[in-house]
Amino acid sequence: MRRRVLAPLLLLVASLVSAGAPAVAAPAPPADVRAGPWARPVDGAVTRSFDPPPERFRAGHRGADLAGAPGTPVLAAGDGVVVFAGMVAGRPVVSVDHAGGLRTTYEPVDAVVGAGQPVARGAALGTLAGGHAGCPVAACLHWGLRRGEVYLDPLSLLEPPEVRLLPMG
Repeated sequence: MRRRVLAPLLLLVASLVSAGAPAVAAPAPPADVRAGPWARPVDGAVTRSFDPPPERFRAGHRGADLAGAPGTPVLAAGDGVVVFAGMVAGRPVVSVDHAGGLRTTYEPVDAVVGAGQPVARGAALGTLAGGHAGCPVAACLHWGLRRGEVYLDPLSLLEPPEVRLLPMG
């Protein structure tokens, strides 16, 4: 019985993919953005990676969480203009627009900047506040990246990660 149902279903999926139906995939990193002009907003380790939802309005993790300590300076990842500094759903957030239609977001951050203020890479946006849900340490920065309405992995802005091959078996 399973084969009778699975075989036609697999054929249908294969025909849709070969006919050019859109496949659900994670957005590609911004190919036209060079790694050089970007920096980490805090030095902490990644505690939770980017995990985009399979569909736009589904659950997922639309950024990367970086470990820190309350009061740690949060720095602009790149040159841009602050477009928002305030509360969103009870959490302090800062958003910066960059060239190429990119926007980075930082939360929870007690801002020292305001909307309309230009910032350079490495400029202080504020200090890291505690209380990020799911953070395994005293404080975590949720760092997000979008191009238009598409969420991207903010870690893709940084130097390419070191790749190490491990032996099989």
